[in-house]
Amino acid sequence: MEILVFIFSIIALVYFSNILWLIMGFSKIKNFEVSEIIPKTKFTIIVPFRNEDENLPKLLDSISMLDYPMNLFEVILVDDASDFRFQILDFRFQISLIDNLRSSNSPKKDAINSGITIAKNDWIITTDADCVVQPKWLKTFDNYIQENNPKMIAAGVFYKTKGSFLDYFQQLDLLSLQGTTIGSFGNDNTFMCNGANFCYQRSFFYELNGFDGNSNIASGDDVFLLQKAITNYPEVVRFLKSEMAIVETQTMKTWRDLFFQRVRWASKTANYTSFYAKQLGLSVFLMNLFWVLDFGFWISSSSGYWYFLLFFWIKFIIDFILLNKTARFFKIRLKDILFCSLVYPLFSVLVVLYSIFGKYEWKGRQFKK
Repeated sequence: MEILVFIFSIIALVYFSNILWLIMGFSKIKNFEVSEIIPKTKFTIIVPFRNEDENLPKLLDSISMLDYPMNLFEVILVDDASDFRFQILDFRFQISLIDNLRSSNSPKKDAINSGITIAKNDWIITTDADCVVQPKWLKTFDNYIQENNPKMIAAGVFYKTKGSFLDYFQQLDLLSLQGTTIGSFGNDNTFMCNGANFCYQRSFFYELNGFDGNSNIASGDDVFLLQKAITNYPEVVRFLKSEMAIVETQTMKTWRDLFFQRVRWASKTANYTSFYAKQLGLSVFLMNLFWVLDFGFWISSSSGYWYFLLFFWIKFIIDFILLNKTARFFKIRLKDILFCSLVYPLFSVLVVLYSIFGKYEWKGRQFKK
């Protein structure tokens, strides 16, 4: 028992150090303020989709409300073998609908490649069909590009919740990922982003040879391209920390869908090239695993209850600091956080273990790791 306590303490120390480091990094990135300069950046918005007849109109309606010159952007919808052909309505902006040209094990990477091939503009922004953008979305990106001269920009994503525990659970999970993303950018340990709000120059994409080297991996259209850019040109990769650039997306409707979504996300972590990312991922997994084991010891033996309670509250407090900082940026009120903190370790451990040994389903298809 003493050996377990010692191992547990080491894992906890490493985990706490990692979270504190992320908290410090989060504070290093200042909020970007939009100024009234003349827009000049031309964007191509690429939206891969499959069977999104219900969601796409909402995204396109939000794009039609953009406070940005219509002649400075186009939208390319890439249909990834939907069951029914999506019908484009009459919009004021230029919009194209093309079929996905499959050439790899990754439908989404192929879709983005298909869109980039016919894109008329040098700046590419990828988002998802179940998202909604804000009126000053493109204006904020344009502002940031003109003032900072980056070649690749990641920005924030948050969930629209409807009041269920499942929604709040997903919201807290995504907040933890967004907090990790922003914190790692602030500490120059960048390794992750979200493809629902990802922007880069098409010329830079080709300079990096696009998705070459990871096209066999079904997911990771965002993180592997980001990691390739960070490895070669870290000085031109930035995070745009502005509430006006945040994209709103939807939660999964069932626990099963959520599980497979997270398995899909976790399946790519073994292919990360960053040592920092690998040790952080291992630290989080071991922390959650030992939390589950410690909970089991607490139930089976009353003698260990004090250690479990002490460990739980210390973990809860340090996690809460990062979550709260992230929630304040996204202007989200934290709900059910205590209960979510009890459920999350078991959910996380199951996702990681399944991602190692099992297959996952997504959009009606089955994928291997």
